[in-house]
Amino acid sequence: MDDYEVNRDLYCEYLTFCGFEVVEARNGSEAIEQALAHKPDLIVMDLGLPLLDGWSATRVLKSDHRTRHVPIVVVTGFTQQRHEQAARAAGADAFLPKPCLAELVEEVGKLLG
Repeated sequence: MDDYEVNRDLYCEYLTFCGFEVVEARNGSEAIEQALAHKPDLIVMDLGLPLLDGWSATRVLKSDHRTRHVPIVVVTGFTQQRHEQAARAAGADAFLPKPCLAELVEEVGKLLG
């Protein structure tokens, strides 16, 4: 979900505290591997990831029949409208600029019903 360990820890700990089970990924390739292995109900994706960026990882996940139904919430420091448009074009279901702890929990709750 985030390439920076401090950010990843913060978001993971907060989501866990709010009652969600969390699996971490450090890059886009690992995010795809984790999604296929754990079959999550929702994916939180950063865009500026190493190895495979979040836009590409989102496209891969949304094109795979095993994960295309999984909502993807983009949480990113890329805040310009063109970044949101590109993320949504790649298949993102929601887009939140960092920092967004409370907003993320609200969005996750909405998408999971």
